[in-house]
Amino acid sequence: MKTDELRQMTKDELERALEDNKESLFNLRFQKARNALENKSKITETRRVIARINTLLTEKKNS
Repeated sequence: MKTDELRQMTKDELERALEDNKESLFNLRFQKARNALENKSKITETRRVIARINTLLTEKKNS
C-alpha cells in the first residue's frame, strides 16, 4: 500500500489494516521457517507497510 492510500483511511480502517498486515507477516515468517516462501522480499515489504501504518496512527493521535 502506498502512503497516499493509507492517508485516506480512517483510524479504524488503519487499525484493521495493521492487524491484517501483522497476521500476514506472521504467516510469511512461518512459511520462511518451513522453506515454503518463494518471494522473501514480501517480508520486508510487509514490515514497511506496518511501519507506515504505525506512523500514520501516531500522526492522527497527535493531531
